[in-house]
Amino acid sequence: MPVGDSMTIGSCGDFTWRYRLWQHLRAVHDGPFRLVGPRDALHDTAADAATSQRYADPAFPPDARRHLAGWGEGWLHMAPLIGDAVRAHRADTLLVSLGLIDLGFYTDAAQTAAHVREFLAAARRADPHIRAVLLPVLANSRAASDPEFAAECARFNALLARAAADLTTPASPFLLAPAPAPWDLTRHTYDGTHPSPDGEHALAAAFAETLYAEWGVGGPYAATPGARTPEYVAG
Repeated sequence: MPVGDSMTIGSCGDFTWRYRLWQHLRAVHDGPFRLVGPRDALHDTAADAATSQRYADPAFPPDARRHLAGWGEGWLHMAPLIGDAVRAHRADTLLVSLGLIDLGFYTDAAQTAAHVREFLAAARRADPHIRAVLLPVLANSRAASDPEFAAECARFNALLARAAADLTTPASPFLLAPAPAPWDLTRHTYDGTHPSPDGEHALAAAFAETLYAEWGVGGPYAATPGARTPEYVAG
């Protein structure tokens, strides 16, 4: 189950990192898999609502578009939802990219980390064997120009790593994925925050490499950043 904010849900015309990961797993994973979740839409910025199905590749099948992500939503918003989502959709692995919106608009690093722990505890109550891959917050253009905000992002990432280490168990592991490095705002985003095609590949690779290295799911991520995929249809 992909869980995230605007970087995960995407907006009209995006491929999304969810699509890139689906393509990757479809190509290399030896066995069945499903992306699950209660939502399937992109965010329509004109309507300011998650109502669009206009993915960049219309061949992205509806049953692979599933997620739990929302524009402007963070750990604060997802913690009350995750338990029911895990139970209803029988998720066994969570791929989580959250935190930037929390720190930017809602909560400080310590408060956000408390919501991380609430989220993980609720997921584990729903499934004692749930596992999760957690992506650190990636600095955006605000962090590049605001040292205090950059420091708050760094504080949160340290607390996120601590939460993963504190709460992980052999039966229910919570892993911190390595941040894509380097994360270049010019190359990997189209507006200083949201992923470009290169950024989508970088995010998908971060999750894919962790899934493969830790649990043998899939294989090494081999997509060429920025390349048009065989399913890409111009126009």
